[in-house]
Amino acid sequence: MSLSVGPGEVVGLLGPNGAGKTTLVKLLVGLARPDSGEGLVLGAPLGDPRARREVGYLPEMFRYQPWLTAGEVLRLHTQLSGLPKPERGREAHRVLALVGLAERAGDRVGSFSKGMQQRLGLAVALVGSPRLLLLDEPTSALDPTGRADVRRLVEECKAAGTTVLLNSHLLSEVERSCDRVVVLQRGRVIADGPLGSWLGSDTVRVVLEQRAKPFIAALSVIGQAVAHGHELIVPSLEVSLVPEVVNRLVAAGARVVSVEPGRVSLEDKLLELLARGEEEERE
Repeated sequence: MSLSVGPGEVVGLLGPNGAGKTTLVKLLVGLARPDSGEGLVLGAPLGDPRARREVGYLPEMFRYQPWLTAGEVLRLHTQLSGLPKPERGREAHRVLALVGLAERAGDRVGSFSKGMQQRLGLAVALVGSPRLLLLDEPTSALDPTGRADVRRLVEECKAAGTTVLLNSHLLSEVERSCDRVVVLQRGRVIADGPLGSWLGSDTVRVVLEQRAKPFIAALSVIGQAVAHGHELIVPSLEVSLVPEVVNRLVAAGARVVSVEPGRVSLEDKLLELLARGEEEERE
């Protein structure tokens, strides 16, 4: 595996179960050691305490002592992070407020729902404003409001120059939060690139007020359009030809409601990449 992530990037780490996503994160924080090769985290070797001090980590599976309050959990982690004693209380309150738990600071963790515990884990990961944030399934137990909060926090981290590596099976969250996606399969990188370049398409979708089928002939000199109800799908169309499509439809008597670029879903693209990876392995 060879992978490089730059400062301020928000990178989604995708792949099927067993692809190596969580193992990679464990290597980055020193919870696992590589059999061979080398890696750097914030300029320091894998597992080096100097790098770990500036890394925030939310594991996929974690548990805090149920008899502790949320505030006590955070004060413990501010102490472990090496913050001076006068700053610990303020930092604990700051990160609890970021994840919406400030008013529950005095409540015991054992009384928290799974989603609230997920928020608490995220607060722990944000202690000390880390330069690198590793999030392993951060939204798995959250309701829609919680997922929106995580997206907001990721955006704020990015604006502050923090690098974020997001490992998630919720592809909609990756689509909304990440600038770049890396796909792993059996411990190797099979795809790596900007999200926009993956989801773009040269297909154009035209919505009409009338049924679309009678207007297919109007576009015959431009491309092979396909009609679905009130929609015309025009594949392999250059952007410069979109005005010509609209003009021809209007001249033929159609009333155009909207023109939209086609879009490939991240799920479809991921499945395509994994299938291609399997085929290459067999070859």
